[in-house]
This record gives sequence, C-alpha cells and structure tokens, in this order.
Amino acid sequence: MDQASGLRDMVTSDTFLKRRTSMVSSRNNPIPRVLAVTSGKGGVGKTNMVGNIAVALKRSGKRVVILDADMGLANIDIIFNMRPDYNISHVISGEKNLKQVIVTTKHGVQIVPGGSGFTHLTNLTEGEKLNLLSEFEVLGELADIVLIDTGAGISSNVLYFNSAADECIVIATREPTSITDSYALMKVLSKNYGTKHFKLVVNMVKSEKDAKAVYSTLSGALERFLGNVVLEYFGSIPMDTMLPKAVINHSTVLDFAPDAPSGKAMEKLARKIADSPGRSDSNGNIKFFMQRILDTADKSDDYNQG
Repeated sequence: MDQASGLRDMVTSDTFLKRRTSMVSSRNNPIPRVLAVTSGKGGVGKTNMVGNIAVALKRSGKRVVILDADMGLANIDIIFNMRPDYNISHVISGEKNLKQVIVTTKHGVQIVPGGSGFTHLTNLTEGEKLNLLSEFEVLGELADIVLIDTGAGISSNVLYFNSAADECIVIATREPTSITDSYALMKVLSKNYGTKHFKLVVNMVKSEKDAKAVYSTLSGALERFLGNVVLEYFGSIPMDTMLPKAVINHSTVLDFAPDAPSGKAMEKLARKIADSPGRSDSNGNIKFFMQRILDTADKSDDYNQG
C-alpha cells in the first residue's frame, strides 16, 4: 500500500470523519481562501512581500494567517521581530496543537511558524501527516485569508503546498535566472500537478513597463510551450531604498516607512486580493484543503515513479 492510499484510508475512518464534520459544521464564519506565494528562485523578496501584504490585509479588516512553509529556512517571524517558542514541527510530532504554536504580531496577523518540520515533509509517517493536515482545519475558525509562504524552487515540498492552495501567486524579478526559474516552476506545477492558473507579481522594477516586459516574456513562453496555462498579471513592486532598510530593522516597510512606494504598491496588491473573488474552478476554502493535499500526494507518487 502506498502512502497516499494509506493516508486516504485513515482520513475516511469513522473517527476522523466525525471529527471533521463536527469542526466544519461548528463554524459560523466564512471559510478562508488559501493563497500560496511562491517563487522559482530565492532572493526575490517573496517572504517580505507576504509579511507586508498580510499587514495591509489586516488593516483592511481581514483576518489573516500566514503559514510559513519555507521548509528549513522559515523566516517570516524575523520580519515581525518575533522569536516563537514553538513551530510546525511540534504540531507534526503531536506535542502541540496548531493554536498552541500560532503567534500573533502587533498588527493582529497570526503566524504558524515554520521550521525543521517541513524539511522532510515527504518522509513523514502517515500518522504524522494525518496529525498535521487535520490540524489545518482549525484555520477555518481563525482566518478569512491564509497566505502560504512557500520555499523557492521546485522541491517536492514547494510543489506540495502550491498544488494544495486555491491560488498561486508567483513572485519574479527582471533577472534572467528568476524568469527562467519561474517558468520552470509553473511548467512542473502544470504538467505534473494540474495547476493551470497563476498570478504574477514582478518585484524590484524601475517601471511598470519593465514589469510588463517580464510578464510578456513568461506568458509568451507558457502559451508557446504549454498552451493551456493562464498567467494573470497581478501587479509590480518598484525598487525602493526603504524596503531593505525595513528588513535590516526587522520591520515591515508599512511600519518603517508608511509612505514608501513599495509599501503603497503592496497595499494595492492587498486590495486586489481582498476584492477579487476566488476562481470559479477553485473550491476556495479550507474544507477541501485535505482532499487537495491527498490529490497532490497521488500526483507526487506518479511524478517520482515516472
């Protein structure tokens, strides 16, 4: 019996179904959208963008949870100058439940700290996976929007979370390596995991024209070589000296320099996220997050065996 089949048997057991049904039926609040923020390569400002967008969303009245899924390099807490005592590895092991490891920033943004627990995600036992994934259901009580800060590249863990999310936001820069790696990420997600819709944000640009050039290059390559993949231009972030200064000071740019151009651009992105409905082809909520992950596990097995 493969891992995906074994896990499916466990989550269809009477005990788990009763627990899940109880959790779903007890919610009075809308179930959140799950957005993965990802990149083909590191160093493109992905985590910084997640932190600032989360703050902007919170200020607009949204309940926001950040899931730091950047494997062993998790660092979203650094932007908020926080040192969590526990992280997701304690949930995986069963030592803590999800609510016990979540930390809350001064803005009211809630963070599920990452850590070594995600480093060997594909090597978790079936029991550990079940424990982790069932805990994710709790997020339905806490958030309107869940932002998943994934790792960079095309490792199995990065693909795992991108495939499970409702929407995938790809962060790229003008650097040729960033463009090439962004294409590679979308190609693998499309061919091996069935993801057909992406949103693109171009970071650290001198002008909107430069951002549109990156989009044109990527969308053209996707159309030429993949055909049925949709790349939506979602916006850009200008080069801004205040942004690295904010990082050095362990702060979001929205706090460090409220009028900075980069901060204004990220507030605009947050408004677009808040105002845009979930895609019609997306389940759009945490309720089906478990099933999407199981589907991803199946596709991962096929990909690794192929």
